[in-house]
Amino acid sequence: METLWENYKFAWIGASVAVIAAMLSVIIVPEDQQVVVFQARNPVRVYNQFTEKADFGQTGAGLRWRIPLVEQVQRIDKRLLSVDMQQQQVLSTDQQRLNVDAYARYRIVDPIRMVRSAGTTERVTQQLEPILSSVVRQELGKRTFQSLLTAERGRAMENIRTLLDRQAREYGAQIVDVRIMRADLPDGALDAAFNRMEAARQEEAKTIAAQGQRDAQIIRGEAEAQSAKLYAESFGKDPSFYDFYRAMQSYQVSFAKDGSGKTILISPDNAYLKRFREP
Repeated sequence: METLWENYKFAWIGASVAVIAAMLSVIIVPEDQQVVVFQARNPVRVYNQFTEKADFGQTGAGLRWRIPLVEQVQRIDKRLLSVDMQQQQVLSTDQQRLNVDAYARYRIVDPIRMVRSAGTTERVTQQLEPILSSVVRQELGKRTFQSLLTAERGRAMENIRTLLDRQAREYGAQIVDVRIMRADLPDGALDAAFNRMEAARQEEAKTIAAQGQRDAQIIRGEAEAQSAKLYAESFGKDPSFYDFYRAMQSYQVSFAKDGSGKTILISPDNAYLKRFREP
């Protein structure tokens, strides 16, 4: 046995060194990670980098190689990451102080830029937190509290995402989404705001009702004028028929059975009853 070892020890040592070198040279790259390879602290290449137009199933994950002891690797999360904004007060254009909570979702799309500018994803998150707070204050400070209760809130979110993404690109990150979890008035101010909104709606309702009454009077006046015009035209064409028609209307009103039990005493020769006497 010793003779066998003596004869093949250099071969065994060489094989062992080769196996260890191969193990140190292999990098396992998961689907959810990007790997940056360094030489002398300088990034030289990236494995499994995120691309928006990557074909389905075609990634850089799997077994990859590096030069042992010469090249080092840094693993970067490929999934969506989160940056949360601490609750703070924002002053709207209608002088309302709002308690705002927001968060953003981002991913690393340029690992080399991220490594050079921030170093780690944790540092990227720390850098984006004050930027998110500043952008939210800047955008919501241009709007009223009521506008945040309408579809305009969606446009505000898109503007915040665009502004934040512009800053995040400097760290190799892409902002995917921004959401405001809460935008409420402080305790005690909410009731006052609702009262002002209710008063404004009541005032608006009164204005609409007044406009309706004005329009109704105009329409009624135009109708009465048209009616008088038609009566005048009919009277001019056939005065006797017009007189007869008016007399029938008067009789209908005077002798209507309204249940009041009234009695009318008129002499048969009264001029009012002449239409009853005419053949």
